[in-house]
Amino acid sequence: MGFPCEDVVVIREAEAAGEPAEITVSCPDKTGLGCDLCRVILFFGLSIVRGDVSTDGKWCYIVFWVVGRRGSSIRWGLLKKRLLGVCPAVTAASGLYAFYHRQQQEMLAMEQQPQVFLLKFCCFDRMGLLHADVTQVLCELELTIRRVKVSTTPDGRVMDLFFITDARELLHTKWRKDETCDQLRTALGESMMNCDIEPASAEIAAYLQASPFLPPPITEEMFILELPEELHSNSSNFSTKNLSVTVDNSLSRGHTLIQIICPDHKGILYDIMRTLKDYSIQISYGRFYSTQNGSCEVDLFVIQMDGKKIFDLNKQMSLCSRLRMELLRPLRVAVVSRGPDTELLVTNPVELSGKGRPLVFYDITLALKMLNIRIFLAEIGRHVIGGREWEVYRILLNDDFDSAASKDKIVDSVTKMLMGWE
Repeated sequence: MGFPCEDVVVIREAEAAGEPAEITVSCPDKTGLGCDLCRVILFFGLSIVRGDVSTDGKWCYIVFWVVGRRGSSIRWGLLKKRLLGVCPAVTAASGLYAFYHRQQQEMLAMEQQPQVFLLKFCCFDRMGLLHADVTQVLCELELTIRRVKVSTTPDGRVMDLFFITDARELLHTKWRKDETCDQLRTALGESMMNCDIEPASAEIAAYLQASPFLPPPITEEMFILELPEELHSNSSNFSTKNLSVTVDNSLSRGHTLIQIICPDHKGILYDIMRTLKDYSIQISYGRFYSTQNGSCEVDLFVIQMDGKKIFDLNKQMSLCSRLRMELLRPLRVAVVSRGPDTELLVTNPVELSGKGRPLVFYDITLALKMLNIRIFLAEIGRHVIGGREWEVYRILLNDDFDSAASKDKIVDSVTKMLMGWE
């Protein structure tokens, strides 16, 4: 007999406009569970304004209070299904609830990458095409963009090549392919000329693997994981004067306390959880609170995988430095010259599990649409820098805007959209 799924994840929708919804998760624990849950919540366009986490190392109880974008519609039933999908399986025996992690199955699932499909279609260009139509449709269909190549021909036609994976793992079926193309046709209207979806070949799958080589406009300075000491010591850099990350081993016999005070941004709890997951650090108790003045307070009682505190001073310093960098610059944005053209670059680190940050391309295209800037060419790739995998978004902009006056504005607008400060 299985543990009822409705008891694992419970969602209580907001009773009034402006109030947060409440998500409760009660399931077996695993290292990185908080990161996985936060990633799903971020994918659905929700922001966590408050959170409580407690676990005995075997069973965990998590409550998130979340709010959506103004005017957005949340698919709560689908959100619950996706949250259940990242929770460890549960069984019941002899009337008592027992848990198991299925470690071998999870390791196998991590090794088996989702099947990649190539979505090809051609249509006539128009302002906001990638965001208002294509990217939004793909997000609603739970299709993850692994790589994209969009090019515009002189006669105004757009040739789109999207390398995608399906969260529902159904894109190999005819009805799922038809559903995707039909949704795109509905969004694009008569401007769409054709649509085709096929499994990516082995050559294309190999092409999607992370490359150790950086394109010429990109420098390794965009890929620093830890905050340099000289920048941390200078409070005028990166708004570090509003950021505090401390480690304390004196307040608990069995746990290390990590205290964080920092400016709020979209996905902030995901960035914290992702960092702890990368360091194989488990949260025993945690509290997160976002204040109305735009700041966050976080208290986390944590242990290492061996069940001990973090005594190693070098590891403490490395962890704090990494957290500071992730809280200040979870994404790196720059506008560079590419010959006579202007290119927007956005980079962010990939989880060690291989999962990327949700909705980055969605936010980039939305910001450019709001600036009335057309996209001439777009590419998403992965690169291994310093032993770490990064996602790199390269957006070649149309030359029908005042590039000299707009570079700073583009960086500012895209950054604000990605960080939720718009």
